[in-house]
Amino acid sequence: MKFAALILALVFLSSCAHNAPTGLAESGGPVVRFAAFNAYLNRPQEGGLVEDLKRADNIQARKVAEIIQRVAPDVLLLSEFDYDKDGEALRLFRENYLERGQNGAAPAVYPYAYLAPSNAGVPSGHDLDRDGVVTTEPGMRTYGGDAFGYGAFPGQYAFVLLSKYPIEENRVRTFQTFLWKDMPGAKLPDDVATPEPGDWYSDETLEVFRLSSKTHADIPVVIDGARVHVLASHPTPPSFDGEEDRNGKRNHDEIRLWADYIEGADYLYDDKSEAGGLAAGERFVIMGDLNADPHDAGAVRGAIGQLLSSPFVADAPFPRSEGAAEQAALQGGANKSHKGDPAEDTADFNDDLETGVGNLHLDYVLFSKAGLREESSGVFWPASDDPHYDLVGPGFPIESSDHRLVWRALVIMED
Repeated sequence: MKFAALILALVFLSSCAHNAPTGLAESGGPVVRFAAFNAYLNRPQEGGLVEDLKRADNIQARKVAEIIQRVAPDVLLLSEFDYDKDGEALRLFRENYLERGQNGAAPAVYPYAYLAPSNAGVPSGHDLDRDGVVTTEPGMRTYGGDAFGYGAFPGQYAFVLLSKYPIEENRVRTFQTFLWKDMPGAKLPDDVATPEPGDWYSDETLEVFRLSSKTHADIPVVIDGARVHVLASHPTPPSFDGEEDRNGKRNHDEIRLWADYIEGADYLYDDKSEAGGLAAGERFVIMGDLNADPHDAGAVRGAIGQLLSSPFVADAPFPRSEGAAEQAALQGGANKSHKGDPAEDTADFNDDLETGVGNLHLDYVLFSKAGLREESSGVFWPASDDPHYDLVGPGFPIESSDHRLVWRALVIMED
């Protein structure tokens, strides 16, 4: 294990060689499967995930591992995986679950990993939810409301990148501490009770308010000599707020950070104080639970469109599944009023007409026009007659996660 102190991350390396590419395209370039999965491996107490993974019999973790083994991605972003500084939860998940075949599936071995610390649960020292109290005791809901990102303890809801290919540790860039106010034209929330615009947070609070609710990380992966930048994040849900829409606006600008980054925006600065965005012509894959449906639910209008309409992002059909379309029809409720194609949904949420939002398209694997081409894609959401349906179930109770694994097989084109 090697600590990268300046970027507050852990990179796990193995002496074993990385696997061969998923295949070769007719053009001769390697085909690599990239996947994003909000695995719901978060726990309400600090250290809870480590305790659950010490034994190899946690039913939820086994199902999460089996899903990964069935899809067999080469590069995988796992969201909602609680962070611990020693990487113990990740070690246990690999050894006790991923590297043990589940129900006849082949083990999944990832020699390389990047475990990113999270702003979730990190105390801000400010009354961010404006309830009149700065809560400093971890575990309380009001503590999460005053943290830089909602979380019951520091490190909750973090993410980890697993890879069969080497990660360029010295080239990783993170934007965990980038301040929201430093984004030109930021959608700062407004206190509707005052005439001043964008004043829901005080100037003092904005001097410390971080844009990223978890972190934003550019993690370069080298595949047969070609560098692919994995751009990983998990923006806050656009809900759990009020008229000021502070979470919706933050979600919009968290997504905008990547849209500006791939355009090379010079206002951005990373956690090493290096300025600027991604260099022109670089390959990239934007992955994660972005908490923004293109058509439905409460995201700020055009939030995910900032990426979908980017001239640097490939225009490719969304991954689909039979199970998503089936469940939207079976569950009904809020799903009946949705405008989006239910086959493109990636999350199975409350369908109640009064209190629910229905199933949504929130999880993405988007890729650059430069240097990448899609061969195939999908969402692991088996239909009810599929032998692996039990890995996801009808939505409630949650069998593995309330999100579904999304993947794309991409051809790495020559420069």
